[in-house]
Amino acid sequence: MSDADISLDEKRVYGEKTGTTELYVAADLGVAVVAVSADIVGEFSLAHRCTARDVAAGPDSLAVATDEDVLESADGGYAETGFGPAVAVGFDDDDVLAAGPDGTVARREAGGDEWTTLGTVEDVRAIDGDLLASAAGVYRVGDGLDHVGLADARDVATGGTPLAATDDGLYYLGPGWATGMDGAFTAVASSPERGHAATADALYEGDGEDWRECEVPTGESVVAVTHGTGTYAVTAQGTVLVNAGDGWRSRALGLPGVSGLAVAPES
Repeated sequence: MSDADISLDEKRVYGEKTGTTELYVAADLGVAVVAVSADIVGEFSLAHRCTARDVAAGPDSLAVATDEDVLESADGGYAETGFGPAVAVGFDDDDVLAAGPDGTVARREAGGDEWTTLGTVEDVRAIDGDLLASAAGVYRVGDGLDHVGLADARDVATGGTPLAATDDGLYYLGPGWATGMDGAFTAVASSPERGHAATADALYEGDGEDWRECEVPTGESVVAVTHGTGTYAVTAQGTVLVNAGDGWRSRALGLPGVSGLAVAPES
């Protein structure tokens, strides 16, 4: 993809959307912002050039894990926070959580400037709410880090019934972790209304023990899925998938090396 294929506007994060939803995609070229109206994937542009490893949406800002630092959206641009190189980011309420390639996990309180180190976990893959997915399993993040089970966790989701994607199965949290499906799962999303989970070959919808395969218009592997007004997913090759309730539609962005997806809160 050439530079001519994408505009380089600096987008104001969470600006007036006039009926559209903004998706943020983390990729090797940087952070792309994609406008979605119902199930129509519209214009997209490169909001910030960097090597983006992960992206997360909070109530009022966006956090991006890059090879150089954790960035947070501010005044229409992206400001460095002083964390250093990062592989995963997430929001625990208004606080930003981040993990570095050396396993350091830290918290930056809302409105604060300093990072507080919480502990170290080998090979962190994802953060959502107060849960963290790593090679050693799932951890709960508070004043420190508490291992709460499983192994080889690839992703976690906390919006509804907590879900965990691992190398040997999809799990949901009741009194303890219970198996939803067997297999190698890579991504999960959870909200009070629905849950989604992805393997290298398929995307599933369900909750707890009951899951069914979605009919998606691509054979590419989904690397991230999230919920807003609709359900949104993205593949490693940069194809965005949208379901507003009437089936899945897709658009190829032409962005290589996609690793993360976030949806701006609805206003």
